Amino acid sequence: MSGGGKDRIAVFPSRMAQTLMKTRLKGAQKGHSLLKKKADALNMRFRDILKKIVENKVLMGEVMKNAAFSLAEAKFHAGDFSHTVIQNVSQAQYRVRMKKENVVGVFLPVFDAYTDGPDAYDLTGLGKGGANIARLKKNYNKAIELLVELATLQTCFITLDEAIKVTNRRVNAIEHVIIPRIENTLTYIVTELDEMEREEFFRMKKIQANKKKLKEQEAAQRAIDDAAAGNTNTTSGNSSSDAPRNIFSNEDDLPVLFN
Repeated sequence: MSGGGKDRIAVFPSRMAQTLMKTRLKGAQKGHSLLKKKADALNMRFRDILKKIVENKVLMGEVMKNAAFSLAEAKFHAGDFSHTVIQNVSQAQYRVRMKKENVVGVFLPVFDAYTDGPDAYDLTGLGKGGANIARLKKNYNKAIELLVELATLQTCFITLDEAIKVTNRRVNAIEHVIIPRIENTLTYIVTELDEMEREEFFRMKKIQANKKKLKEQEAAQRAIDDAAAGNTNTTSGNSSSDAPRNIFSNEDDLPVLFN
């Protein structure tokens, strides 16, 4: 059978199977196009997140450096106030909530930092060093927000990396395995249908040739039979004309009437 050595789907070659394979090929091509667009969108977002991660890491060094200097300045002006902060804090002031962002079907976790409740150590620094402590709180708040944003970017980076790998595997599978198998199957079906049509055409020609030959034989036999029958009639006609005529059997003479 033709196409037996190629990687194809085991189907019986028929018009219905050809229509089904064409539908599957069209669906596979459309799916490949959509997955390709999805992979491009994920790669674009992946590059944006990677750029933001690099920028935030550079900025994180500056922010943490400023926060460390602010802590040193606050301790220099206000003394050791860690025990006061520990006594006033009973619960976490900063909390993190998680949301989800949909990027072409991939849900990315997004962390959002927010303040829950009043400032537990807002009275710290009333005696001395209040401005430095306020600057310290502002710098560390900025550092916390940046850390939460960096955690969001890192998590999205890992999630997108896995999604891009899965999408690329699907795109490659459709492009290099599924579509070629369907195309090979279509080629096999078309070849087999063409071969069947040629066989059917040859069979019809043979049937017509046999019918024509049979008709010619019948006509020849009929001509022979007609010739034989004509010879028989001619012989019988000649024998009847050579026989003596009986005058008494002639019924053509009219009777003679006498008055």
